[in-house]
Amino acid sequence: MASDALLRISQRTSGDKQEQAKSTVEKILQDVKTQGDHALTHYTERFDGFKPEPLEINSEKLLQAWEDIPTKLQEALQIASQRITDFHKEQIPTDLFKEGIYGEKLGRRWLPVKKAGIYVPGGRASYPSTVLMNAIPAKVAGVEEIFMVSPAQSNGEINNIVLAAAHLVGVTKLFRIGGAQSIGALAYGTETVKSVDVITGPGNIYVTLAKKSVYGQVGIDSLAGPSEVLIIADHTAKVEQVAADLLAQAEHDPLAASILLTTESKLAETLPKEIKRQLKTNPRAEICLESISEWGLIVLCEDLESCLELSNQFAPEHLELLVEDPYSIVSKVSNAGAIFIGHWTPEAVGDYLAGPNHTLPTSGTARFSGALSVETFMKNTSLIEFNQAAFLQTSDAIIELATSEGLHSHAESIKIRSAMPSTQSSANF
Repeated sequence: MASDALLRISQRTSGDKQEQAKSTVEKILQDVKTQGDHALTHYTERFDGFKPEPLEINSEKLLQAWEDIPTKLQEALQIASQRITDFHKEQIPTDLFKEGIYGEKLGRRWLPVKKAGIYVPGGRASYPSTVLMNAIPAKVAGVEEIFMVSPAQSNGEINNIVLAAAHLVGVTKLFRIGGAQSIGALAYGTETVKSVDVITGPGNIYVTLAKKSVYGQVGIDSLAGPSEVLIIADHTAKVEQVAADLLAQAEHDPLAASILLTTESKLAETLPKEIKRQLKTNPRAEICLESISEWGLIVLCEDLESCLELSNQFAPEHLELLVEDPYSIVSKVSNAGAIFIGHWTPEAVGDYLAGPNHTLPTSGTARFSGALSVETFMKNTSLIEFNQAAFLQTSDAIIELATSEGLHSHAESIKIRSAMPSTQSSANF
């Protein structure tokens, strides 16, 4: 059944592989915690094939990378940066202040964290867009220091475009370390790498498990799994576009999932042939083939309602609506990280420069979470000021509740004040 196939895809990163990785991650994190830079050097040499001396890439090299990339690429990065910044500025939460019925004052104040760490993957591809999507919300939030970690190639070099993007968005410090060891460094701190308050950014299973382990020591954005797209298409969808959009997802990783739910039998029948045709000229065909063969799925549905039911069960990271009237069904989507509406909105638009963040919930977690945002890098504090009138009007209820919980001193802290004349005043916040 289609629902069983979707369940299998959503659970593609669970099981034995994850269990085996846990012990490795815990050992790495403990070593970083106790050995600091020595552990970072050891694990980088072991896993990435070079000795990171120094660990940090200096700011002059970031500037040089920016100056070295083509002008058109500079302009594209600037366009993306501005659009992402403009959108995220609209997310800045407002402080709340209100007066209660007895004159008491209540509020909530938002403040940025001081230090943030962002993880930018290396390996199969370079991701300057990930630099923008993680650093810009932190900057907009008002974070003072942004530390970036990213695995280098075996020659010790990080992709020049990634370095250029880091310069553009004003990353404070960049370290050429990756994997679980880099997460440990950001969480615990070492001689060279400062500990941070929040860690964001996608990574492989080792990075994800490391983020899970250090959560509580620091905040994290999410536990991201491999990427996924689900396309709902009707008779108006063009097979060439559907194939291209599915392959755009598949080329990320062999574990990426590309799913089509369609009401059009002809589309379902012709799609495999079109995918095969497009793969002939795709330089990442090997990755795409592995992804499509293992985690690709085509489901022919009776109607769009059936498509929506299956989609909401799966809760995709990316949902494309390639249908005649997408707004007739948008309101019926209850679980999705991002919705791409209409034939002119392929997922790549959102990946790079639409404005909303491309760091999204995966593996069904869109049921209860959303995109990385400005609030990821902020925390809020409640403000409470009772005057004597508010206190006296509510004291009996507080005493009753405290007594019901068996908390004697809670009740006494109220009774003592109730019996005393008012000699204290407080300043308004």
